[in-house]
Amino acid sequence: MESAEIAIIGGTGIYDPNLFKENEEIKVHTPYGPPSPFVSIGNLHGRKVAFIPRHGRDHSIPPHKVNYRANIHALKELGVKRIFSISSVGSLREEVKPRDFVVPDQFIDRTRKREDTFYEGPKVVHVSSADPFCPELRNILIDSASKQEIKVHGSATYVCIEGPRFSSRAESKLFRDWGADIVGMTLYPECILAREAEICYGTLAMVTDYDVWASKPVSATDVAEVMRKNVANSRKIIAEAILNLPHERGAKCSCGSALQSAMI
Repeated sequence: MESAEIAIIGGTGIYDPNLFKENEEIKVHTPYGPPSPFVSIGNLHGRKVAFIPRHGRDHSIPPHKVNYRANIHALKELGVKRIFSISSVGSLREEVKPRDFVVPDQFIDRTRKREDTFYEGPKVVHVSSADPFCPELRNILIDSASKQEIKVHGSATYVCIEGPRFSSRAESKLFRDWGADIVGMTLYPECILAREAEICYGTLAMVTDYDVWASKPVSATDVAEVMRKNVANSRKIIAEAILNLPHERGAKCSCGSALQSAMI
């Protein structure tokens, strides 16, 4: 089977076959069903990179139906050690503006129906989520955006909702009161499954709107329009990040040993 050391998980708009050399689509079978719906492997800056379109080829898989376990398991089977995730989010702060980028360092889980662990017994695992993102990938994403002179916020709390509906005004105001900075639908359980698989994980969030705490309610049409404008910048940031990604994990990264103190 083909292998890759780095992976990108993103929407279909993020994927550009011209970004990679020797691009090939492969099928990966997992105990959790098929990933969504294929894995593409190509060469970028001399590195083998796998890509999964989180919502499918034509954006037909809603966020609460994404097979997160299959996606992460497939990447683990391919030998992936680092994952860059890209998603769109709403802003809960005036200073975090549409078309800005955010690299969160914390999350709040508000999902309800998602399978969020590989360990359902008899083996029991309590993986740490105190610092849920790889510090090295976070720094690389922040530096890469800065080098491209793209506005990026390097610290934020992402509240992940179940979807597919957007928040009510009361929910949006509550999330602001909790100290959350952005709201989206795809971060969880993706980030924690990556931690259980001992894969480094960092996410690049594209701000598309002000959610509904502000004066204008968010709409899917508005989100799609801003996403189209932001896709080119997200590709620039990820390409720069992969170019500058060290081949070996550094001393500040403990993602590769996340299970050592998690098993009972």
